Amino acid sequence: MKLYYAPGACSLSPHIVLCESGLPFELEEVDLETKRTAGGADYYGINPKGYVPALMLDDGQVLTEGPAIVQYLADMVPEKRLAPSAGSMERYRLVEWLNFITAELHKGFGVFFTPGAAEECKNRARASLIKRFDFVEKHLGKHKYLIDDDFTVADAYLFTIAGWCHIVNLDLAGWPALKAYHARISERTAVRAAMQAEGLVKS
Repeated sequence: MKLYYAPGACSLSPHIVLCESGLPFELEEVDLETKRTAGGADYYGINPKGYVPALMLDDGQVLTEGPAIVQYLADMVPEKRLAPSAGSMERYRLVEWLNFITAELHKGFGVFFTPGAAEECKNRARASLIKRFDFVEKHLGKHKYLIDDDFTVADAYLFTIAGWCHIVNLDLAGWPALKAYHARISERTAVRAAMQAEGLVKS
């Protein structure tokens, strides 16, 4: 398999899951401005959507969208417990969290990556993000991870998105449970390996 990624982007989530899974994989960086891969390919030819992540499977198929990719990977290694079993209520809770992170957190940062976005739009987005992270904080005040006591693919995604807070001048110190959670996950061997590979932390 090959993961197409951009350092620090949302593709960090499936990168972490790949490291957690123990599955063999390759990485290829994508320049999101030029839409060229490190190997010189036109990224639109790989993923017509033009954004990361994209996972090229061994049979040549390409899977896109982070929540789909991470569930696919988790189901390849059920013994790793990266996702609850299909059909269980816990699995639907995982899907619930993945959808919340995608729609309410991830997309909420979009305006801050849009050149020329008005400050009024940014302020509204920041206020919305604060409310959403308040909700996460309440949950993490009672749970070690998003799904009970097991690290899952949803945690890889939340870790990635929460790591963007400094970009929009949101201090995780305002959410002590979230801050402790983020620090705890950052110490996982697989998480550090993914971040080192992307040049986000020193080896």
